[in-house]
Amino acid sequence: MKIETKCLHSGYEPKNGEPRMIPIIQSTTFKYDSSEEMGKLFDLKANGYFYSRLQNPTCDMVAAKIASLEGGTAAMLTGSGQAANFLSVFNLANAGDHVIASSAIYGGSFNLFNVTMRKMGIEFTFVNPDCSDE
Repeated sequence: MKIETKCLHSGYEPKNGEPRMIPIIQSTTFKYDSSEEMGKLFDLKANGYFYSRLQNPTCDMVAAKIASLEGGTAAMLTGSGQAANFLSVFNLANAGDHVIASSAIYGGSFNLFNVTMRKMGIEFTFVNPDCSDE
């Protein structure tokens, strides 16, 4: 598919009788007939949706669309840029690791790295983005 077609149709493949475009699911919670079914979702033993802050069908379809457009296998949506910053560093660095970042980053990101993530044992050095290697 060309990029224009992917932009319209990736991430969602309607089955017979389903809407052509991605439906927007506005529910925050999802109904199940038993607490056992919900327990399997909470224990990650079953796939499904139970609370939109964690996952919902619309976001999953948007993430699949982004992955397709970028040539990736998966994508993740976050509720904010700060959440994205946190997840990107937290999934790569552990306590005792050292990260080098630009000193020109957004002030909230600087505080996230320099204060919050330091409390988690991840060290940061901030460098001028205009510095040379000499």
